[in-house]
Amino acid sequence: MVKRDQIVIVVQARMSSTRLPGKVLMPVVGKPLLLLMLERVRSAVMADRVVVATTTESEDDAIVGLCLEEEIDCFRGHPTDLLDRHYKAGRYFGADLVVKIPSDCPLIDPDVINRVLCHYVHHRNDYDFVSNLHPATYPDGNDVELMPMSVIERAWREAKQSYEREHTTPYIWDNPQMFRVGNVEWESGMNYSMSHRWTIDYPEDYEFIRTVYEHLYPVKPLFGLADILRLLTERPDIAVINRRYAGMNWYRRHIGQLKTIGRAQTRIQSTPVNIF
Repeated sequence: MVKRDQIVIVVQARMSSTRLPGKVLMPVVGKPLLLLMLERVRSAVMADRVVVATTTESEDDAIVGLCLEEEIDCFRGHPTDLLDRHYKAGRYFGADLVVKIPSDCPLIDPDVINRVLCHYVHHRNDYDFVSNLHPATYPDGNDVELMPMSVIERAWREAKQSYEREHTTPYIWDNPQMFRVGNVEWESGMNYSMSHRWTIDYPEDYEFIRTVYEHLYPVKPLFGLADILRLLTERPDIAVINRRYAGMNWYRRHIGQLKTIGRAQTRIQSTPVNIF
């Protein structure tokens, strides 16, 4: 009988943030935001294990404490070299496939996670890396990237640029001549990646996410992408809360260095929102 690959989802999380310190443990509907996100990630049926990968810094003891209290697997690694942290977490927990999901995606839809994982499993001989980000089409904050341990190990050995280490996967997807890169597009045929921001990096993002949870979580804890879009249609005032940051992502700091990313895939500065 053929052994099934061990799929380990690694959620990177730390307390330090220049724009919103401690964001991963900020309270929403009476729970830390990280715990709410993990409820969603852990419900993905394709995952064998979900691991929080935090840092060795003392300020992240609070994250370790939450993981111990909630019986969540936790790994501590390099504070800024995320490639090193993901690789070593995957190795420690015996992963065959490592799935990278950042902790700044607290509204991620479990069905999106399953869809990306299923795509890889059904096309495992065709790809070295599969994500829903190259190009992105889902609302920002549904980030899923998957790679076999052999691929992340190669990147760990060979990646030299600081942004390749900090963001874990650029060495892989930015070198399609070296790696077979697959992508899962939103089945709706729409592209909301630059217009709908469901990630957290600014105080307005926290207010947006808190408001979405307060409306949807009490009725349906594992609300999905369609539920959020329906809420935003009914309550356009909620969509406006963090709209000024829509389309802003880490790519903007490396335009000119990244070979497969251009200015159309990021916004350099926030855009004021006219609510009238």
